Amino acid sequence: MPNHAILLMGGSGAIGTLTAKALRAGHPEQPLLIGGRDLVKAEAAAREIGHAEGVAIDPTADDLGLGKRSVGAVAVLYGDARLASLRFAHARGIPHLGISSGVYEIAPEIATFMHKPASAAIVLGYEWLVGATTVATLAAVAAFERVDDIAIGALVDGQDTGGPAVAEDFERLSRMMPAALARRKGAWVWRQGDDARTTFPAIDGTDMVASGFSSIDVTGLAAETGAGNVRFDIATGLSSTRRRGGAKSTEIIIRLEGVDRHGSPLRTRHAVFHPGGAAPLTAIGVSMILERLAGLDGAPPTPAGLYFPYQVLDHAAYLSRLRSEGGDLVRLDPA
Repeated sequence: MPNHAILLMGGSGAIGTLTAKALRAGHPEQPLLIGGRDLVKAEAAAREIGHAEGVAIDPTADDLGLGKRSVGAVAVLYGDARLASLRFAHARGIPHLGISSGVYEIAPEIATFMHKPASAAIVLGYEWLVGATTVATLAAVAAFERVDDIAIGALVDGQDTGGPAVAEDFERLSRMMPAALARRKGAWVWRQGDDARTTFPAIDGTDMVASGFSSIDVTGLAAETGAGNVRFDIATGLSSTRRRGGAKSTEIIIRLEGVDRHGSPLRTRHAVFHPGGAAPLTAIGVSMILERLAGLDGAPPTPAGLYFPYQVLDHAAYLSRLRSEGGDLVRLDPA
């Protein structure tokens, strides 16, 4: 599979370009297909990346308009209402990663997997910034014997708007998901109105006004930890670095409550930080998942199955790459 091209649908966008560059840096000879609706833009991105080919994607065609090109793995980096990329990948038995669907949109993808569960690996990559939240949370959970409460706060800097595909995704998700899925006292609930409004402190301690968001992180973290209370909130405003007069950044605040290994109450607060904003942090997860799916890291390719990003990623390797890019998982004052 490492000899077959990796197809990045939306590869000429902000996240796609960063993902392609990350793959190219780690695997200079790995062929890439940069797919998009605009062939000229896709070809320009391919020339910049090197050892890549720009291709026009036809979502109505079974072969996506690619003809006989050999493909080893597919990532779709924008909302794919037709599930064209998944149908293409599943029919050919090659792994697939999608990062743009909402909680309410995953049923068709799960149905596709259930129809042919042994075909290939499918990664539901809709976690916030594709693994950044869950990998970091599970690293922080290691200090606990039992986790009772998980509260995630994602801070998006007002200058960190991303590209057109990101804007389309947020507009669609905001329109279609006015309520936020959460777990409360062991039951799944939809937070609405005042119940969905809250605040959380940023890295520098500034309280950010936030709203509940239906991130799939809450379902994976609840299943993995057994926590009875799991919520995800999102705020838009000045990041801590920009409040200090620096450039924009992205941060994810992780608050945990439970019992430590000695049976005593424990509260912790951590933050995931990346100085480049949301797009490069997302690209870390996308590129590392593709490396694992295609076996580019030297291990056998990921077997057929349905996965969250944190189940595919090597957590230690992920955190190491985060730090190599100037980011980190930092411990904060729990108060």
